[in-house]
Amino acid sequence: MNVIPFTISVYFGRQFALAVLIMLAALTALVSLFDFLELLRESASTPATSFGIVVEMEVLRAPWMLMQILPFGVLLGGIFAFWRLTRSSELVVARAAGISAWQFLAVPVFLATLLGIFGTGAVSPVSALMFSRAETLYNAYLRPGGGPLSLNGGQLWLRQGDHGFAPDGVAVLHAYDVTLRHHVLTADGVSILRLNDETSLVQRIEASRATLTNGAWDLVAVTVLQPGSAAAYRKTMRFPTDLTVQRVQESFASPDSLSFWALPSFIRLLKRSGFSPIQHELAFQALLALPLLCATMALVAAGFSMRPSRRGGATRMLVSGVSCGFALFMVSEVADQFGTSGAVPVVMAAWAPAVAGMMFALALLLHLEDG
Repeated sequence: MNVIPFTISVYFGRQFALAVLIMLAALTALVSLFDFLELLRESASTPATSFGIVVEMEVLRAPWMLMQILPFGVLLGGIFAFWRLTRSSELVVARAAGISAWQFLAVPVFLATLLGIFGTGAVSPVSALMFSRAETLYNAYLRPGGGPLSLNGGQLWLRQGDHGFAPDGVAVLHAYDVTLRHHVLTADGVSILRLNDETSLVQRIEASRATLTNGAWDLVAVTVLQPGSAAAYRKTMRFPTDLTVQRVQESFASPDSLSFWALPSFIRLLKRSGFSPIQHELAFQALLALPLLCATMALVAAGFSMRPSRRGGATRMLVSGVSCGFALFMVSEVADQFGTSGAVPVVMAAWAPAVAGMMFALALLLHLEDG
């Protein structure tokens, strides 16, 4: 008895998946076109930037744009697919045969969730890698002197684990005149405060210059100050660290340039190093919530496009669906700002829009099922 509903659900799912993929391709191409025109405008003032470089940057940014519009591609593709099925009376016949919306929506919602999982687990790492390369090209050609370490010539604060005096000891580093040349990070006027597990100062290290190498800071012209002891002077000194130039660069880079699978370990590193991990935590939680958001968009699309024609035409349906998607986008942006400021927990800021949209979609479908 369940063969017919399942067969119909698979058929509707196939129509839904085809419409979503077409919509994603169209939206990605449209957004990429406008972004490409903006890059061309910026490159007009930099003669060294060739047309090929601009094209390469845009191609590298395309997967990232796909990730940004994925929920809206599911929404608009779903609206189009269900509207076609309603217009051809296929949905009307299915419901007249006693098949509920929950039965024939099972496969489309499952496919939307699967698309979100695929985006989070597979597309996101690729888009992060390509976006990072695109940002490198952008900083090299269109914004020379910028980039993750645009603080060149500025100050830098770092915190790291230090087990020399206590198992839970920490070291706080402050440096002036930070520069990055040829992947070598150097700084002048370096101060290192070594604290024990009770946050008491046990040693202070002053150095005229420091260079970050693999596994250590190489200090030059060092003065070591310790309570109850005379100052000790050294020409050079190596201070162990788990930081690298790449990690320092990434800590100032956008979370979009980091892989989904690399974010948890990098968030822990940021916490140990004294950087704020809020933006990276938000990005990670948003990627975790993406499958739920895609499923929500599929249900919203079904709710707005399965209404009988006597309750409104196609234009009203399309406007209502797009307006709902825009409202969810605004809620997501507001929640993101609250999460970034620390006003609400990061998990709530990332998951609230998807959960709220799911509640709305379920209420809408229950209303339709009740007539």
